[in-house]
Amino acid sequence: MQTPSSSLVLRGISSMATKALLADLTQAYFAQTGVSVQIESVGGVDAAKRVQAGEAFDMVLLASDAIDKLMASGHVQTGSRCDWVRSPVAVAVQAGAVRPDLSNEAALKAAVLASPTLSYSTGPSGVYLEKLFARWGIADEVKPRIVVPPPGTPVGALVASGKAALGFQQLSELIALPGIDVLGTLPADVAFITTFSSGIPAVIANDAARVAAVQSFLQFLASAGVEDVKRKQGMNWL
Repeated sequence: MQTPSSSLVLRGISSMATKALLADLTQAYFAQTGVSVQIESVGGVDAAKRVQAGEAFDMVLLASDAIDKLMASGHVQTGSRCDWVRSPVAVAVQAGAVRPDLSNEAALKAAVLASPTLSYSTGPSGVYLEKLFARWGIADEVKPRIVVPPPGTPVGALVASGKAALGFQQLSELIALPGIDVLGTLPADVAFITTFSSGIPAVIANDAARVAAVQSFLQFLASAGVEDVKRKQGMNWL
């Protein structure tokens, strides 16, 4: 892997799910290369909108389906997608609360029906849960109990404060939050894992030196040498 000039400062945008992991990885990359990579982490939907609006970024790091859509619309360079990490959806309750049985799909459904309030993100995991509730035939029944997290507020914070009795979000977003007990990932028969990918915005396509520098960093993200960092953050290395 070639090391780009350390005078470069690269700027990217990501979803909140990978914020903590990217903070660790950008620090490690700076220590290794002297290249500063600044990643702004926001809601995934907002991140995609900002890229579509033409805001200047050197890289985009979002769920794979979001990268594919940006590529299809011409905002991300064709062929630049690189899958770099997978993240499972996990479940949490307030610290010290009764832990429901989540051993299989039937138990999870019973826990959802028994919970007075629920919360999940507006990202891929939330879309998946809405489809799951619809398949179970309980979407209308649980809809009044769903607490939608305000922008920038993690589901775990709502669980910690007691505003939501049962919370679903990427394990990476729950694992380090105080005031909650993480019960584990969704049971195997309904497990959901989000693949996060990177892409290079079309706006820098004509800057060969910058594209090469971005590619070097993105290769680092997908390399075997950072596997342990990903696992510590509750993510599975690809």
